[in-house]
Amino acid sequence: MSAEAQAQQRRAGFASSRGTVWDLVAVDEDDVPVGWVCFGAYRGETDAAVPGEVYALYVEPTLVGRGIGRALMDAAHHHAEVERFATLLLWVLRDNVRARRFYAAAGYVSDGAVESSLYGETAVEEVRYRRSLVS
Repeated sequence: MSAEAQAQQRRAGFASSRGTVWDLVAVDEDDVPVGWVCFGAYRGETDAAVPGEVYALYVEPTLVGRGIGRALMDAAHHHAEVERFATLLLWVLRDNVRARRFYAAAGYVSDGAVESSLYGETAVEEVRYRRSLVS
């Protein structure tokens, strides 16, 4: 995997999304970015109305566990509700137990969808999670 190849792939994926892509950034007291969440319309096919998708969530690794990710997800949920998304989907690496626990605590559940990709010679499997935003 290379950062440049991943960046190109992500840009192409975001460009093909249906609608606006939102980026929310968390900053520290010195206005230094410490976290980021990116979301918009779901890029995959679904039978229902177009749901939203959390494309990426990043928190500075030295600051994980301090509530930054949770605050970003809460803000993304609020913004997605305002944009009238009834559901948010996201993909997470199957073997990333910590992230899967984080998303479960944020109200997401695995819906059984699985996607496999090849990065170089390494197979990577992701599982899809879903959260309803409708009370």
